[in-house]
Amino acid sequence: MLTFDFVGPQPTRPAAVAGTWYPERPADLVQAIDGYFARVDTTLPGEIVGLVAPHAGLVYSGPVAAHAYRQLSGRSYDVIVLVGPSHYAGFDGVAVYARGAFETPLGRIPIAEDIASAIVRDVEVARDLAGPHGREHSLEMQLPFLQSVLPGTPIVPMLMGRQTPAVMAALGDGLAPVLAGRRALAVASSDLSHYHDARTAARLDRVVIEAIARFDPEGLAQALELFPEHACGGGPMVAVMRVARALGARSARVLCYADSGDVSGDKDAVVGYAAAVLGTFDEPPAPPEAPS
Repeated sequence: MLTFDFVGPQPTRPAAVAGTWYPERPADLVQAIDGYFARVDTTLPGEIVGLVAPHAGLVYSGPVAAHAYRQLSGRSYDVIVLVGPSHYAGFDGVAVYARGAFETPLGRIPIAEDIASAIVRDVEVARDLAGPHGREHSLEMQLPFLQSVLPGTPIVPMLMGRQTPAVMAALGDGLAPVLAGRRALAVASSDLSHYHDARTAARLDRVVIEAIARFDPEGLAQALELFPEHACGGGPMVAVMRVARALGARSARVLCYADSGDVSGDKDAVVGYAAAVLGTFDEPPAPPEAPS
C-alpha cells in the first residue's frame, strides 16, 4: 500500500478520482476536454501568469474551467504552480508534494523538484508534506486540462490547510522571489459558494467575482474573513492573485460563471463556479460576467 506522509523519495501519486469525478478511459477524457474547449470562442491577447478554475466533477465544472485553460493554448511555461484547498486533512501552512510525479489517465506529470525544494526552503509556511495529497481532488481536477494545453510542463502541487490571512499572504508573497525570472503559471483551484439556492449563491459569488475582476486580493481576503463560505479555495485564490501581481500581472479577466444547477437542473442547492485569468491584457476590461 502506498503512503504519502514521509520525507524522501516519493512514488508517483496515482489518480484518486479517475472513474468517479472524471472519465477513467483516456479516449473518453480527451473527448470531454476537447468538447468543452470547442465551446469557448474567446481568446485573450497578452501575457497570462495566473488563473482561477473550479474543481468539481468534470461534467459540472469542466465547461467553466475550459474558459480559463483555453487561454493557455499556444503558450509555454517552465513550471506550473498549483494551489488548492485541502478538503480532507486539517493542518497549518501549505503542504508541498515535492518529489516524484502525479498521474492521470493521460499519463504522468513530473514534479519540478528543484522549484519545489526552493519553495519548501524559502517560503515560511510551506512544508514538504505529501500525506494530504493522497485522496485530494482539488488539484487533480486541473491536471487533464493542463495535460491537454501544456503537455510535459512540470508542476509544483500545493495544498493550503487552515486558510488564515497570514498563510494566504505569506504563500503569495513568498512564492514571488522563487518564481522570479522563470516563465511560471500560478493556478488557484476553487469552487465558490456551496448548497445555497441559485439566487443566494449568485449574491454570495458576486463578492468573489467582483474582487477578482478588480484584481484585489486584499479585498477578497477581507471578504473571506467575514464569510469564509464564499469559496472553499478562497485562500488559494488570494495567494495566486498576490504572486501573479508580483510577477507582473496588472489586471484580471473573469471569463465565465455558472452553477451546478445549469447541468443538474436543480437550482435549490447549487455550487458556484468561476473561471478567470490574471496577466497583462491588451484589450480594456469588459464588465465581468458576474451573477445577478
